[in-house]
This record gives sequence, structure tokens and C-alpha cells, in this order.
Amino acid sequence: MTYTDLFPNELDSHRRAGAALIDVREADEYRAGHIPGAVNLPLSELPGRETEVPGGAVLICASGNRSSQAAGYLSALGHPDLMNLMGGTASWQREGRPLTTGDRP
Repeated sequence: MTYTDLFPNELDSHRRAGAALIDVREADEYRAGHIPGAVNLPLSELPGRETEVPGGAVLICASGNRSSQAAGYLSALGHPDLMNLMGGTASWQREGRPLTTGDRP
């Protein structure tokens, strides 16, 4: 199985279509600023919690590296239609898009 890379400007259409946003950064990074609506599931905790990631989810990290690792890992386990946000929250923010702070999506 494989996953699809998304540019930040493609994320809104997938979000409107109901895609889950999964931020795989550590909790302190997530609290400091994340894409609105993203749920935190750190890459370090992903083994054993794979069932929490639905098919069609968009995986997000700071730069796109950890989220691509997560997408590859989950795809190899058979998770369908996963997407990786290229450039992560850094690219999202560089485009002038908002971030949310705190523990809540």
C-alpha cells in the first residue's frame, strides 16, 4: 500500500470532505501550535494505537518527515487512502494559515 502527499493548499478540500487530521508530533509540539481540527497521536505512541487512525486520514508533523514515516508504517499495515501533509505545520504557517494552541483540536 502507499500514501499520497498533499500540499498545504490541498488540505482544506480533504478536511471539508471529512478527512481526519492526525498530528504525529510530540504533545509539547502539538500544544505549542497545530492545524485546527488536528488530533494528537505522537509517532512514538503509534505502535499499538494504529486502530485510532481511520482510512483517509491526513498525517501531519512539523516538516513532513515524521508524518511520512507514520504514513508509510500505517500503509504497510493496510491502512487505506492515507495522506501526508508535505512541509507539515511549518508550510501551513508559512502560507499564512492559522494554528491553534493547547490540547484541544
